[in-house]
Amino acid sequence: MKRTVVALMEDRPGVLNRVVSVLRRRSFNIESLTVGHTDQSGISRMTIVVEGNDEVIEQVVKQLYKIIDVVKVSDVSEEQVVARELALIKVTATSATRGEIMQIVDVYRAKIVDVSVEALMIEVTGPEEKIDSLITLLRGFGIKEMVRTGRVALVRGVGSTRAPDEEPGDGRPKLAGRALRQPVGP
Repeated sequence: MKRTVVALMEDRPGVLNRVVSVLRRRSFNIESLTVGHTDQSGISRMTIVVEGNDEVIEQVVKQLYKIIDVVKVSDVSEEQVVARELALIKVTATSATRGEIMQIVDVYRAKIVDVSVEALMIEVTGPEEKIDSLITLLRGFGIKEMVRTGRVALVRGVGSTRAPDEEPGDGRPKLAGRALRQPVGP
């Protein structure tokens, strides 16, 4: 079963390496891992999709909390989330197939972002199932190259995986206090 874990961490050199090393040492089966800046200065957000049951996820959360730069960890697998991926797909396109490919792209609400004599590059965002479906259709034309971002997710409504409030005036999150280091959620 695929599960989604979100970790908020201080944006410092080496933090990503420490997180990946902890997960690698424990041999967790990582499906995808995405990292990016957040709206909070100095905080990055990592979305990890892990294959495993409740015990595996509990261990992932515990291991992440051992890393001093990790501010908050949330298992959002049971939450109502909006989850998306981005894919860039370069597909073979001849004058005979170009129109058909463009129709498929339109149906999937994707975009053609580059055109050459022999290929089209398509950008698609959405749930993993949508991207998988588009890829399946495009395989018949010949996929030359492809890259996917991996899942990013936000909890719907007022639920949040946001880091603790920032200190007034300095733009840095409050990191003092052991309470921040305790696992969040079930």
